[in-house]
Amino acid sequence: MSKSLFDLTNEVAVVIGATGVLGGALADGLAAAGAKIAVLGRNAERGQARVKAIRAAGGTAEFFAADAMDKASLHDAHEAVAAVLGAPAILVNAAGGNDPKVTVTPERPIEAITIEDWHANFDMNVVGGVLLPSQEFGPAMCARGRGSIINIASASARIPLSRVVAYSASKAAVLSLTMFLAREWATKGVRVNSITPGFFPAEQNRKLLFNEDGSPTPRTQAIWGHTPMKRFGESHELIGAAVFLAAHKASSFVTGADIVVDGGYLSQTI
Repeated sequence: MSKSLFDLTNEVAVVIGATGVLGGALADGLAAAGAKIAVLGRNAERGQARVKAIRAAGGTAEFFAADAMDKASLHDAHEAVAAVLGAPAILVNAAGGNDPKVTVTPERPIEAITIEDWHANFDMNVVGGVLLPSQEFGPAMCARGRGSIINIASASARIPLSRVVAYSASKAAVLSLTMFLAREWATKGVRVNSITPGFFPAEQNRKLLFNEDGSPTPRTQAIWGHTPMKRFGESHELIGAAVFLAAHKASSFVTGADIVVDGGYLSQTI
């Protein structure tokens, strides 16, 4: 019975950001559960590498060029996915990140951040990270009466981290937008939820977390001290939450929710 609850056989899942570490792990996990994966992104080389890895593991995947900040590009990719793999029933919005230009440092206080850089970070995490893809794929799911949209938030959306001010604020907006979309589409068969990862080393934050010799930085030591499990997460540890939210039988009454995968980070005070 548990297998049928989480079986995604023949479901078409669009994963935006699958060329990254966390998005790639989610694409792998959904494929292992039976979904046909549409890898959407701008980098064809990295996208094809993800497709190759999924196929090597026995899954089905195709790469489709798309820019999450371009509505026409997303529309063209949507039509191509439907023609090649079938109508998407799952959308994973895993694109985003933190722009170093909006990281607060002793040399760059918050008042030095330009409004242009601030907007660029929000565009990356909110507009292209959630809004435009949801506007493109969500209505088609509503018309079919069935779908699941999964957004990627951050522990810093709940308690803003030092230094990454625009990232924290934009991920808080992701949580808010997730709940808004969930309410709008709840009666149309489309569920919208989010996953809040704790600390998972990736390309965008590795320099903040490790010195050149591989030793942990003071920031890493502070994170581990605040995390009951005393370690970082590994990308595969997000898969279970994604498969649960993607599977209609397993999470049919779950919408507007945020699943926290953080090793206990948000439960720790002193």
